[in-house]
Amino acid sequence: MEPLVRPASTGTITHGVAVGEVLGVSTLAGARLIAGERGLDRVVQRLNVMEVPDILAWVKPHELLLTTGYPLRNTPQSLDRLVMDLDERGLAALAIKLGRYLDRLPKEMVRQADRLGFPLIQLPDGVGFDDILNQVLTDILNRQAAVLARAEEAHRALVQIVLAGGGLREVAAEVAALLGLAVAVFDGAGQVLAAAGPAEQVAALRATPGGRHTSVPVVAGGHHHGRIAVCDQAGAIGDGDVGILERAATVAALVVTRQEAVNAVESKYRADFLRDMLTGRAGTSERIASRARAFGWNLRRPVTVLVAELDPEGDERVAQDRLAGCWTGAVRRHDRHGAVAGFSHEVVAVVGAEVDTTRLAKDAVAAFAECLPATFSTGASRTAAGAEDLPEAYGQALKAARVGRQLHGPGAVAHFDQLGVYRLLSLVSDTEELHAFVRETLGPLASDADAENGDLRRTLQVLLETNLNVAETARRLHFHYNTLRYRIGKLERMLGAFTEDAHLRLNLMLALHVLRMRGI
Repeated sequence: MEPLVRPASTGTITHGVAVGEVLGVSTLAGARLIAGERGLDRVVQRLNVMEVPDILAWVKPHELLLTTGYPLRNTPQSLDRLVMDLDERGLAALAIKLGRYLDRLPKEMVRQADRLGFPLIQLPDGVGFDDILNQVLTDILNRQAAVLARAEEAHRALVQIVLAGGGLREVAAEVAALLGLAVAVFDGAGQVLAAAGPAEQVAALRATPGGRHTSVPVVAGGHHHGRIAVCDQAGAIGDGDVGILERAATVAALVVTRQEAVNAVESKYRADFLRDMLTGRAGTSERIASRARAFGWNLRRPVTVLVAELDPEGDERVAQDRLAGCWTGAVRRHDRHGAVAGFSHEVVAVVGAEVDTTRLAKDAVAAFAECLPATFSTGASRTAAGAEDLPEAYGQALKAARVGRQLHGPGAVAHFDQLGVYRLLSLVSDTEELHAFVRETLGPLASDADAENGDLRRTLQVLLETNLNVAETARRLHFHYNTLRYRIGKLERMLGAFTEDAHLRLNLMLALHVLRMRGI
């Protein structure tokens, strides 16, 4: 069964009395239910008197409509249609006096009422409408007053919890005590943040989110922060209970926003301290270790620095916040004493050297992919022996992230030790000079104007990687030995005698590396 989700309260009094309870008031002691027994749980919120045949323009939902039958005396054949029209408009019931203008109700009208579960009530002869109106309305108002008083009492208790510094756990416990049922607060992802009440009901709320329960969204500042739910296995939750749940949702929103504000301040302190460490401005090693310990970080060990940068097309504020959240969760799972903080354009993590950084990065990538379609590139440093080595390690990780993106495209994961000569090439800021070097060194092979150029570049690349081992190159490229000798001759006519000139081979390898770097 799907959970019943209630909208936030609008402040309108909507509590009433069931039709079956209305029949129990003293003025209706002699009333008789003619038809529509299935509708005795319909709620009566107001009363109305039918004085004209075209009453439909004046009725409202949840009304108990009273009539002497006078407006209906000339059209008894249309009474079955009247039941359908009143039911469509959400009326609670029709109560009628028989004997003076109508002796009995048509059978079709009775059958229609039974089919729709629309109560038809025969009023006793000696009771005036004013007595019924006064007594039933007084009962409704008394119930509404009791419900409002209960809701106000609950609201004061819940607000007092917040003023005393309580959190979601205390809010859930208070609501569970008020309702006598299990209550749970869920975040936007459906994870339980706090729960209270009978253990078996709490277990049902945790295990069966689609089970029988009533929930109200927790909304603050236009943002949906989750929901607060109460176990309603017996279907006993009424409007008054939902009103308390709505008050609790408002208070829970205050708790959530308060915690978010605290988290934002703490995050700023963590980010500022980590930035100072990475730039060498955090002080002595002892001072760094002491302050880091206050944040739960362990920096008295060999560590690795990781930098995650959003790829250009995904550089938005919301994406940066999500990236920081995903990396924080991933670091907590892999190294609970690791440091992590989000900066304006990157997220930096400092984890123990024993952590598998590749797995950590993949974990963060998977979590981020569930949130947004954007991508990010990750760089990892060499092992830093202590806090004094963090600035250098940070530079290495940043370099690895950016060069890795150039080499492999968005979403790359690169380690500084894997960059090799690309570290040096990335330092050349004059892109046009690099282009000129590639054109001068590779000649026609620098262009893809001819489809054969790419094939020849691949042959040259493998030849240089195998240190001119013709047999090994032929095996890797699946060429016949003689075919490869022919290609080598063609390459030397285009590029020069690289098989004999070590300096030329170095230039060719560098040009191929430059060509491989994306964006160059």
